Amino acid sequence: MAPMYLDIRYLYTLLMCVAFDSALSSDADIKVNPPQNFEIVDPGYLGYLYLQWQPPLSLDDFKDCEIEYKLKYRNIGNKYWKTIITKNLHYKDGFDLNKGIEAKIHTILPGQCANGSEIQSSWSETTYQTSTQGNLDTKIQDMDCIYYNWQYLLCSWTAGTGANIDTNYNLFYWYEGLNQAIQCSNYIKANEKNIGCRFPYLESSDYKDFYICVNGTSESKPIRSSYFIFQLQNIVKPLPPDFLSLTVKNSEEINLKWNFPRGPIPGRCFVYEIEVMEDDSTKLTTSFENQVHIIKTSNKSQQLCFLVRSKVNNYCSDDGIWSEWSEEKCWKGDTWDKTLVFFVIPFAFVASFVLFLTCLVLHKPKALLKVIFHTDKEVLSHQEELY
Repeated sequence: MAPMYLDIRYLYTLLMCVAFDSALSSDADIKVNPPQNFEIVDPGYLGYLYLQWQPPLSLDDFKDCEIEYKLKYRNIGNKYWKTIITKNLHYKDGFDLNKGIEAKIHTILPGQCANGSEIQSSWSETTYQTSTQGNLDTKIQDMDCIYYNWQYLLCSWTAGTGANIDTNYNLFYWYEGLNQAIQCSNYIKANEKNIGCRFPYLESSDYKDFYICVNGTSESKPIRSSYFIFQLQNIVKPLPPDFLSLTVKNSEEINLKWNFPRGPIPGRCFVYEIEVMEDDSTKLTTSFENQVHIIKTSNKSQQLCFLVRSKVNNYCSDDGIWSEWSEEKCWKGDTWDKTLVFFVIPFAFVASFVLFLTCLVLHKPKALLKVIFHTDKEVLSHQEELY
């Protein structure tokens, strides 16, 4: 009986190995090709690009399977890849066209179509680079864009250090919702050269990428283009708060209140910075409300002055620009002592002197006349001596 038991165990092990080998062989035979015609297409939107591809070859055996694609892309030089898994044959995103772009994609065959094991194809790769004509020092410098009061956008720049005197620059912009890139129609000029742009009203432009390209022309050399991406709500510079008012609550506490800055920005979107100047010291504090309670550092303080400025807070944007400071509002300490010294005491002295003279005239007229007559007589006698 023992030999038969060993043979059955051996046969069972052999069958398991054959089955496992067969499964491995079956998985090894399942292959999927990478997507075809993978490319990056520039539709002329100043950095908003299309990544597109076609299905892989030889999908006849997987007609009932949902093929997925794993897409990875980045600007050349960036450390991290962006990764997308999609069933579509295209993807759109914004890129910094000052740098090159690299992307790669492969096909994913889900496990239910491959005996429970996910199958991935090899990578298909592509790159994209805009024209690099013109030296880097011909690009504009010091690009500065401010979205004033969430109403109108203004950008300015200076000419590149390597640009010749005949160089002139042109600005184009695009955001999702426009059919095509638009050139600036209201340039800011200096010496007949474009140094900035005043934008028209930008409808439905908030909370989406805003793309700008500034290129240039020169008869003597090519000019390198510059590209910029930002979101308008992150470069808002509001108006300063106004109508500051002070309320003295007690000998130590002062309540400072102000109106919301004028314009379309909701009151809930502001953060405020308050500069408090107490005698010779200065400190800063912040508030998300349009008022603040200030505790004096000393009861002997004779003057507190306040300045307030505003910025769009993190609930409504990722960043912002501080407004200008408001007009200064000051509180002066108890002025009763000064009033007493410079007004009340002199007034009381004068009043007392007048009262004294009045009493003297009413109660002792003869004595007063005698004094006056005697004084006049002495004056006349003195004058006769002179003659």
